[in-house]
Amino acid sequence: MRFDVMVADRLAVFVTMNPGMSLSSAANRLVDEALRMNDHPGIVFRAGPTGRRAGLASGPDVWEVVRAVKSARAAEPEMGERELLEMVAGNTGVPVRLLRVAIGYWAAYPDEVDAKIAAAEAAEEAALQAWRRERELLPG
Repeated sequence: MRFDVMVADRLAVFVTMNPGMSLSSAANRLVDEALRMNDHPGIVFRAGPTGRRAGLASGPDVWEVVRAVKSARAAEPEMGERELLEMVAGNTGVPVRLLRVAIGYWAAYPDEVDAKIAAAEAAEEAALQAWRRERELLPG
């Protein structure tokens, strides 16, 4: 595949900023992300400490939205779809239309999003256990 000079230069900078990636793997990732954004308008990809992840263009990461919806569903299993989404929107500040964008992305890539949720929950549990150990050693 041939790129315009300016695109090739920007791709080289992206590779430099992402150690361990080749030009080919970077191009593959960016094309995949562009196709996903095309399929799911409102989704963007952002870098962070846990790697690149899907997020709402004007809001939180997809995994955060999906975790909130799953939590609400677990707490209110009898609640209808509309009421559930309105409750999550009220609690998170994310409009229902954007909740639906995130849920649509999750429906297409559940393993990816669920892995981010599991990683976040594991990190939270580790932090809680460390805090409890500190409290045992240094009671308040």
